Amino acid sequence: MERFLQYFFDGISQGSIYALLALGLVIIYRGSGHLNFAQGEMAMISAFLAWWYADLGLSPWIAVIVSAITAFLVAMAIERFIIRPIGHRSPFAVVVAAIGLFLGINALAPFAWKITIPEAFEPLFPNEATDFVRIGGAEWREQYIGVLAVLAITVALLYLLFQRTRFGLAMRAVASNPESAPLVGIRSGQVLAVSWGLAAAVGALGGAMVASLRGNVDASMMFTIFFAATAAATLGGYDSLFGAVFGGLVLGVFENMVAGYEPDLVGQELKGVVSLLVILVVLLIKPSGLFGSQRVERV
Repeated sequence: MERFLQYFFDGISQGSIYALLALGLVIIYRGSGHLNFAQGEMAMISAFLAWWYADLGLSPWIAVIVSAITAFLVAMAIERFIIRPIGHRSPFAVVVAAIGLFLGINALAPFAWKITIPEAFEPLFPNEATDFVRIGGAEWREQYIGVLAVLAITVALLYLLFQRTRFGLAMRAVASNPESAPLVGIRSGQVLAVSWGLAAAVGALGGAMVASLRGNVDASMMFTIFFAATAAATLGGYDSLFGAVFGGLVLGVFENMVAGYEPDLVGQELKGVVSLLVILVVLLIKPSGLFGSQRVERV
């Protein structure tokens, strides 16, 4: 039982990171119907910004908040001046643009800060050897509990935004019927720009959590995590916030269980294969995901 609980707690902790990145994917997809392949790299560059702000003298948490605000503003500009003009000409070109952003941002971090090795990132939560809670014989480290708390607070705020505000109503209207939304006075362009900004801010939190757990920032830190986050969003459904959280947590637990109980077959090195299998199975059985809504198009 102790072994099971340890794998479970480790999986919940890893899944919280997946869920944060998956939330960013869902926010953009709900608003525009696009999948942002650069979401992981935007989170990575935000983690570098947080590290840089902290190096300038800001406290770690203030640095993370400022980096999230910076990411919000930059992502709004990206949507307005890159994604929107391209999307008007060809929806498929948005995918190419997102891949271009992925490659460009990945090259930007080491170029901008002239670094070739990982740089130390100050932990955001207690990280001493004794900073853990023991439950049923298993150890759940306080920094992992902190990441789960960040996820819970983020989800609660997003739920209030989408379900209890006029902007949330406008966002749902643009997502369900982008052609008719402007006819009732909704500024679709503004909604889309803010959607990208929100996704980038949430991604910035995810990037900071990854850097905090790793203890450093690196240009390749989000590769495998973004792939797993994509699998989580696919599993839960690209238009469901709850689905993103559920998918992230379930995938994290499943990965750790499989790697823990089958170390010779899977192990830590092949955990990413689990994400690939999840994507393939979900796309074959239920492409809309467990909690996603199926779109019906009239022809």
